[in-house]
Parts: sequence; C-alpha cells; structure tokens
Amino acid sequence: MAPAQDDSSATPNHQAVDRLDRLFLDRAYELAERGVGNTSPNPPVGAVVVRDETIVGEGYHHRAGDAHAEINAIKSAGEAARGSTLYVSLEPCNHTGLTPPCTDAIEKAGLARVVAGAHDPNPQTNGSGITSLLERKISVDVLDEPRAAALIEPFARAIRSHRPYVSLKLAVSFDGFIASKPGVQEWLTGEEAREFVRELRIAHDATAIGAGTVRIDNPQLTVRPSHTRLREYVRVVICENAPVDPASAVFKKEKGYAKTIVLAPAASRDRFSDLEKTADVVYSGDAGSERLNLAGALHALREHGITSLLCEGGPTVAGHLLTDGLVDRFHWIFAPRFLRGPSAIAAFTTTALANTQLQIDRVEQLGADALVSGIIPHHV
Repeated sequence: MAPAQDDSSATPNHQAVDRLDRLFLDRAYELAERGVGNTSPNPPVGAVVVRDETIVGEGYHHRAGDAHAEINAIKSAGEAARGSTLYVSLEPCNHTGLTPPCTDAIEKAGLARVVAGAHDPNPQTNGSGITSLLERKISVDVLDEPRAAALIEPFARAIRSHRPYVSLKLAVSFDGFIASKPGVQEWLTGEEAREFVRELRIAHDATAIGAGTVRIDNPQLTVRPSHTRLREYVRVVICENAPVDPASAVFKKEKGYAKTIVLAPAASRDRFSDLEKTADVVYSGDAGSERLNLAGALHALREHGITSLLCEGGPTVAGHLLTDGLVDRFHWIFAPRFLRGPSAIAAFTTTALANTQLQIDRVEQLGADALVSGIIPHHV
C-alpha cells in the first residue's frame, strides 16, 4: 500500500490523502465492479461512507435510471452520514438526467468531505461536480487513479465519439495464425482463456462476430454457464455484403438475450429480407451502398443503445476494424502452438497495419495461454 502523501493532482481545499483513504477508495472500486455490464450507458460507480475510520454505508450504481452509488451509500449510512467522508470511484454528477444531481444529495446529507477516484469525462459534469462541492464548503480530493480510470474506460471513450467503445479479441497461435486451414473449427486456447472471454462478454453491452465466423463455427455466442444480469445480452453479426443462414445458432432465442442484431449494407435489403424474420437487421450507409461501411454500422449500433462492443470476429473484420481506426482495446490470447503451413489462416487479411501503434498495459498467463492486452494510443 502506498505511503501517506498529499496527492499533487488533488483539488484545492483538500486534506492529506493517507493509507486509510486509499483503502476505503479500494472498497468503492470493489463495489463499482458489481455494476459492470448493467449500468450502460452510465459507468459503473461504487461509494462508501466512512465515519471515525469505520464504514457506515455502502452502495453502487445498479443500472441506468436507478439511484446512483452516492445516493445508495448515503441512504445506507442514514444519520451517520452527517460530518462523514464519502469515498466514490467517480466524481459526483452535478446535472439532472434520469436522476437528480448527486452533489445536492451530498450537501443535504451533511457530508464533510469527498474523495473521488477519477474526474468524470462526461462533458455535462467534467469538473463541475467538484466545483459545486467546493462552493458548498465540502472538502474534495480527486486522485485520478489507474484503477478508477480502468473502471470507466468504455464510458470515457464512448462518450467522446458517435460509436460504441470497441474491444477486439483474437485467439491466435504463437506464430500468428487462427486456423491450420480454411473452413476448419479449431480450439486454440484452454478453459482459463475461454472463461476470460466469457467475462469479457459479460462486461460489454454486445458481442459481435463476422459472417465468416457464423458460417464456419456456427457459434451461439452465449455466456455459459449463464450469468444473470439486469441488462439483456446482445449478439451482433457483421455482414459485409451477403447474409448468413437464418437457421444459424446465433439467432436462437435464449433467455436473457435480446433479438440478435445483423449489420447490413443499405442497398442489400432484398438479400437480407429473410433474416428480418429472425433478427433485428440494421441497415447503414448510403442507399447505393452494397458493402458495409464499418464506421457507419457502428454509428447505427450506437443509436440502438449499444455503447460497448466486444468483437470476436475473424481476420477480415479484425483487420478492417484496426485499419479504419475503430478499435479502442485489444485482447490478444496466444496459444502455445505453431500453425504455419501452406493453408494456415493468418490473424489478419490486410497488410495495412504497419503504422498501427499498440500500447500494452496487461500481460498475464491464462492457464497454458498468454494474454496481451492494451489500448490504441491515438484513440485515447
């Protein structure tokens, strides 16, 4: 644990940030993680009320439209909140949305101090929550910690653009191939890696695959064993120019899953009409577009309420997403195998990636496999 110190980035009118502050803030992060996958389009947030070095109230944001974390923590604390410190993973909001401003509730509860893990990147707040609290004579510290930033990464990136936050997952052999030959379904990774992918699906609003993956692997694209969550799971199929079989497993009705979305070019309505009976077909692009424009398709997906997307597509979709600058975070899972051969399928079908920069921030072992994860710096 870090030694006691003043945080140089803290807001004026702050106290010394010590070890106990960081301990209680860590608890707020733990609470925030309970809301991951359910709060979209809001970020997951956790809060703790502390009086005399003892937690007297806790709360987290359960889903959009419900009470924010601060409100739940204050309600949990009751009268003990007066004169106490509120630890919250994200700067309290100062605007009226689906719920009233949290800054008003903090003042009304008589809290004396607020310690936040990160500034809110939402332009509607972005510092105004801190300013409002200071004007009400409430002491404030903002630590801008990496763990707090990681919790809101999808929210922070999506709110700056007109498309969803996009994570790209690829499972590849050690020499960079996804299959030994065309049209063959192969399990490259072990159970630990597959469990990691299931958790990724839970953390995103939707999971997407390309039409080629549907034709070859025919996946259900579900989370097994099933995890109950407040927000329905969404499955997405990206079709560049041709439809897939309406009887594919990805269109099967599943409890807890919304109708599968198919992204299709606007000029192909006649070819996709059969899919409209089993899927929510979203057409994008100009009326004469016969090939899918990925940027436009993602914009349309955002308009359908999807703010974070995990793409498990094959080499064609992955390559296009990267070359078009549409990836926010990558998850490369390397299997300890070599697949190179005359018919092996490379992870990418494009050579236009030479100038794509990757910033690695996570490397770990998943059973026998290795995970390398990071962000695309120029999209930060």
